[in-house]
Order: sequence, then structure tokens, then C-alpha cells
Amino acid sequence: MPSRTRSARYSRRRAKRKAQVVNDLTAAEWTALREAWGGCAYCGGADDGALQKDCMLPISRGGRYTVENVVPACRSCNASKCNLELTVWMRRKKRDEREFWTRQVAITRSLAATEPAEG
Repeated sequence: MPSRTRSARYSRRRAKRKAQVVNDLTAAEWTALREAWGGCAYCGGADDGALQKDCMLPISRGGRYTVENVVPACRSCNASKCNLELTVWMRRKKRDEREFWTRQVAITRSLAATEPAEG
């Protein structure tokens, strides 16, 4: 029974944190991110429609749902990363950080270049 209470308390705290930050990731941007990555950003797993939005800098550490901070992740990678800092998690999992960051910057820049100008 205590685990349910702890889980509910954690859910309420997370919802409160999410409500306090700017979350400006649109559905179109999420679709573009999924297409650009072509699967899980971390392990390269296929996009089977079950990819989750993962904040590279977790909400609990001040992250936001923005194009620059969100990547598609499979359930396994997202759960494994939890709220760890990305570089710590990547080193623990022995993933290629340089390759990931190079690709992430390229994708973010390409998406920024295709956005319609505001004004």
C-alpha cells in the first residue's frame, strides 16, 4: 500500500513541476523530431509508433518540453535513463556521446531552419 501512496505523491509533484515550466513542443514539431531521428535517439531502435518524448535535461532538473531538449526514445531507454543527466547515462550505457550530440545539433538546426518566420 505505501508504494501506491508514494507513486501518487510523485505523480502529483511531477504534474506540478510540468505546469510551472514552459512546454512549447507542438505536435508538428514532435512529428518532425520523430521523422528526423527515424527511431530511438539513443539506441537507434525502430520507430514502431511507441516512441516516447524524453527530455535530455529532465524536468526534475529544470528541463522543458522544447525542440532543443526533447528526443524520441524507446520505452527501454527512457525508463533506463530515468532522471539522470544524459552524459552520465550515456557513459554508463557505453553509448557514443559524440555521435549523439553531433546528430542532435544537426537535427535541431535543420528543424529551426524549416520553421516559418514569426512576425
